[in-house]
Amino acid sequence: MEGSMLTLSLANWMELPGLKLKDWMREKRRNVRNDRATPAEIASYYQHYVSQMSLEQNFACGTTVTGVTRQPSNQEGSPPCWRVTGLQRREGEELGDGSTVSDEVPFSLLAHNVVLATGTHDIPARLGVEGESLPHVCHSFWELEAAISRGELDQSSDPVLVVGAGLTAADAVLAAHHLNTPVYHVFRRSVNDPGLIFNQLPKLLYPEYHKIHQMMTQQQYQAPPPPQSHAHNLQTPPSSSSSSIPPASSSSSSSYSGYLSFPRYKVVAFRPDKKCVLESDSGERTVLQISKALVLIGAHPNLSFLRENGRALGIYPEEPITCRRNPIDVDPFTNKVLGAEGPGLYAMGPLVGENFVRFLKGGALAIASDLAKRHRGEEEEEGEKYLTIDRFMDRQRTENEVRES
Repeated sequence: MEGSMLTLSLANWMELPGLKLKDWMREKRRNVRNDRATPAEIASYYQHYVSQMSLEQNFACGTTVTGVTRQPSNQEGSPPCWRVTGLQRREGEELGDGSTVSDEVPFSLLAHNVVLATGTHDIPARLGVEGESLPHVCHSFWELEAAISRGELDQSSDPVLVVGAGLTAADAVLAAHHLNTPVYHVFRRSVNDPGLIFNQLPKLLYPEYHKIHQMMTQQQYQAPPPPQSHAHNLQTPPSSSSSSIPPASSSSSSSYSGYLSFPRYKVVAFRPDKKCVLESDSGERTVLQISKALVLIGAHPNLSFLRENGRALGIYPEEPITCRRNPIDVDPFTNKVLGAEGPGLYAMGPLVGENFVRFLKGGALAIASDLAKRHRGEEEEEGEKYLTIDRFMDRQRTENEVRES
């Protein structure tokens, strides 16, 4: 998320135990605007939290986990556990230009308990259409920011095509809007679909997203009437290079002339000449001239360190893990992974469908509570074992005393 935007959640929903976010803001002489904060502020708060709570030693930065497998018990009697393997990046020698050469050192460790908490934003979702790998087709908000910082987009550019109807897609529309760069916005839902996130957000608390929804509703592309001859099935609305984007309804007093939405359309193909072919629900095709495309339709987790990418752990084991349709199946009270090969594997956060920071504390508490109970149970078993040994020794001493007497 771009640092100056506002987070979706209220600021105090994202604070962590033991350090009030508003108190920290006050020390930094910052005010929480509209009870929401910027991502930059929240990131700084989390970094401060780590140092304030002396947690630095609990982090292994620059680490890539490549395998988590079940390790059976061995002949020496060690119990089954989890083997975690991977690579640790270490900075090497400094070069003459001031840069350093880093290398990756393999590591392998054993753990009785492993918590899967990798989130779900590693692999952007793809449309699976022709031309999606062309250089002008992007799949992350960061690529739009990079293009903006390089000065590639301005009000004279051909329109940016944004695909998707989620908040990240809305953020991309906002970013282009601030540059006065024209935007084509394509999404498969109807603007009145109750499942659309914009129809679920309070208008007063999220005015910028309400504005996007208003634009989506009021400035829809109107397909021209079908021609008398059916020889041509492709319609091309004017591109910004030849004339302005077709305006929204003339009754709209808040019209943004550089925006046009395409509800209930899908992308059919991207072309090397930066033309994009769309298709409506009714099968009508439209060709757009664009400068760049942003496909922002969600993301999937990278669970390549698990067997078959962790498929067996999902609610539907035959499908890939996704945070919405197929999260990892866990016990709701302990967050234990139900499909794990053995005990001690947990999951939390977006991997189990909990996509907001305020839910993480509940998942972490469930795991910590279960670990504590297991630890107490092991201590009690250990105590009972020593108690049995003590009783045996007492009995032996008593029998010896009887014999001696």
